[in-house]
Amino acid sequence: MGPTASGKTALAIALRKQLPVELISVDSALIYRGMDIGTAKPSADELAQAPHRLLDIRDPSQAYSAADFRRDALAAMAEIVQAGRIPLLVGGTMLYFKALLEGLSPLPSADPEVRQRIEEMAREKGWDELHRQLCAIDPVAGSRIHPNDPQRLSRALEVFFISGKTLTELTKTSGEALPYDVYQFAIAPASRELLHQRIALRFEQMLASGFEAEARALFARGDLHTDMPSIRCVGYRQMWSYLAGEIDYDEMVYRGICATRQLAKRQMTWLRGWENVRWLDSDSPESARNEVLQVLSAKHG
Repeated sequence: MGPTASGKTALAIALRKQLPVELISVDSALIYRGMDIGTAKPSADELAQAPHRLLDIRDPSQAYSAADFRRDALAAMAEIVQAGRIPLLVGGTMLYFKALLEGLSPLPSADPEVRQRIEEMAREKGWDELHRQLCAIDPVAGSRIHPNDPQRLSRALEVFFISGKTLTELTKTSGEALPYDVYQFAIAPASRELLHQRIALRFEQMLASGFEAEARALFARGDLHTDMPSIRCVGYRQMWSYLAGEIDYDEMVYRGICATRQLAKRQMTWLRGWENVRWLDSDSPESARNEVLQVLSAKHG
């Protein structure tokens, strides 16, 4: 686990050279076909060295939930274990890790009337005000959900209005736990400044590698829009505004880097509260790899 641009893929590939592991991607952006550069999807060379499961499994027009991920990941893990190998889950979508480890609680189904009421409130008062309401009702969900994420914000409020219970309360009463021994590692740079430098550098590299052309091809399809989870992915949403003529190129770059920093901050907030996690320094990849190997050899000889 780890924030964006922390070196998770490189570590996973290095581990695969020394351990009988098979990689499973835990990333809500990497599931989409045709979204390779802007999501920093592993390259063809990296995938040749270390194939990843759960990549390119949805068209950008399709939805994919944490429950879908849990089902697919458990099926992949069972196959890998049956083949005598070890599943290595790698990614930064913390909600997916949580769903996998703890199971999913039965949340109330969507209610169109309640949704409409929330939309009307948002139009009248703005999403910032609704976010303040959520923070008052459910501080944990409020700290995790960004004010600029209307879909998750709306869902968290909807759950409370329908059930009278907060999203945090309901997700504590989770379902079936994971039937495996789990070793959890988080990799991150030692300082926030270093992480910010890596994020800015990677965004510039994406642009140099053809991110704009990739986004233009998606934009030209005509069936995708910014309410879809795929186009709300960090970088794509800002590129969409640029392609729609709402902002200029420099503003797109600035907003894209800022949005990626915000994503990393949210990932780190999740991880700091995570139980049973060992921290690895992404600026010392060799020692990070050795620490994982030591933990596993101590447990399994």
